[in-house]
Amino acid sequence: MNKVEVFKNEFKFIKNESYGIDARYLVDSLPDYFFEVPASSTGKYHPKYTLGDGGLVRHTKAAVRIADALLNNPLIGGKYTDREKDLMIIALILHDGLKSGKEKSQYTKVEHPLYVSEHIKDNMDNLSMSDEDIEFICDVIESHMGPWNKDFDGNEVLPIPKTKYQNFVHMCDFLASRKFLNVEFDSNNNIIE
Repeated sequence: MNKVEVFKNEFKFIKNESYGIDARYLVDSLPDYFFEVPASSTGKYHPKYTLGDGGLVRHTKAAVRIADALLNNPLIGGKYTDREKDLMIIALILHDGLKSGKEKSQYTKVEHPLYVSEHIKDNMDNLSMSDEDIEFICDVIESHMGPWNKDFDGNEVLPIPKTKYQNFVHMCDFLASRKFLNVEFDSNNNIIE
């Protein structure tokens, strides 16, 4: 499987060519299971289109498409620079990249945003992005779960979104997880416009 090819349409939303190269590298470094598993291990927290084989990819594509639509609306997107837009799109492509853990487990790992952040930082020597860009991406990924930031014992393990960037990424992920919003996909897991 060509991992990069899976997100070829989403990479088109990234304007900066250098960022696009880094995003492709990071997607290629994600575990194979990311491209196979459903978005929800129980089917409880995501819409039907995100269940079954490849569901997590469909959820990710929906979150990225929502972000692109909002960022192209001048009343919303006008509040962000091109750099910020690119980095938020990259963050959304990667946000659930280790959702089942560093090694695939049956269930979602609550700490998965931290695993993704760590994975990005572990690969920073292979990226052309600045440390500031990497920190921006990791910052919005770590808080993308919003109020669902506690482990099963009630301990707070993830940060709550505070900045406008963190809130935007959380909002896109949240909307892509709503059961009442349906996104249609073709047989190649591409969004039907």
